[in-house]
Amino acid sequence: MVIFDDLEAEQDRLQSILDGLDEVQWASPSAAAGWTVADVVLHLAQTEEAVLASATGDSLGVRQAHGANLDEVMDQLVQAERAAAPARVFQRWRTARLAALAALRAADSQQPLQWVEAPLKPATLATTRLAEHWAHGLDITGPLGISFPDTVGLSHIAWLAHRSLPYAFALAGEQPHEVFCELTAPDGTTHWQYGPSRADSAITGPAGAFCRVAAQRLAPDQSGLRAQGPHSATALHVLRTYAA
Repeated sequence: MVIFDDLEAEQDRLQSILDGLDEVQWASPSAAAGWTVADVVLHLAQTEEAVLASATGDSLGVRQAHGANLDEVMDQLVQAERAAAPARVFQRWRTARLAALAALRAADSQQPLQWVEAPLKPATLATTRLAEHWAHGLDITGPLGISFPDTVGLSHIAWLAHRSLPYAFALAGEQPHEVFCELTAPDGTTHWQYGPSRADSAITGPAGAFCRVAAQRLAPDQSGLRAQGPHSATALHVLRTYAA
C-alpha cells in the first residue's frame, strides 16, 4: 500500500538526517518547545513503540495511565526517559519504527487499531505517523539550518488534515461544515483536491503551507493560503493533523 511506502520514505529521510548529527546538535534546542533534538527523537521512539503495541494487540494505555491532556502526557513520558544517551535514543527509534511499520503492514487493513482518541485503521494510523514524523522533522531541521524540502508525501498529510476537519470543528465548539480544498503540490503545477467542489467554503494555496498550518507550525495569517466562503477562515484556524 502506498501510504506504508511513503511513511517508510519519510522515516528513511529523517534517519539519514539524524545519522549526520554530532553530539552538540543532538543536545541543541529543537523547535518543539522545551525539547532538544534528542527529546524529539525519544518522543518518536516512544510513540512508535505505542504503534507496535496497538498493532500487536497490547493495550495502548497512554491516556488512561496518565490522564491530563495529550501534550502533557507526551512531555511526561519524555521527561521520564530523557537521560538516555543520544546514540541509544537513535537506536531505540530505528528499532521501533521498523517494527511498527512491519506490524502495520501485516495488520488486517479493515480492523481498526486502538489509538489515542479513537481506533484507526492501519492505513490511517500510518498516515498520522507520517504527519508526525514530518512535523518533527521540521522541528529538528529548522533550528539546525538543514534542508528539508517538501515532497509528494504531503498529499497524505493534507488528506488527513481535511478528513479531520469535522473533529477539529467539534473540538473548537463549532458545527462541522463542508470545505473544499485545492492545494498546489510541491512540484508547483499539480493540484490536489479534497472535499466537495460544491462546498460554499474553500481553502486554496500551497500544500506545504496548508500542512504546516495543520501541524501548528505556521500561523494561518502568515500562510498565504486563501480562505473563501462563510466557514473557510474558521476551518483554517481549527485545522489539525493530531488528536487533542
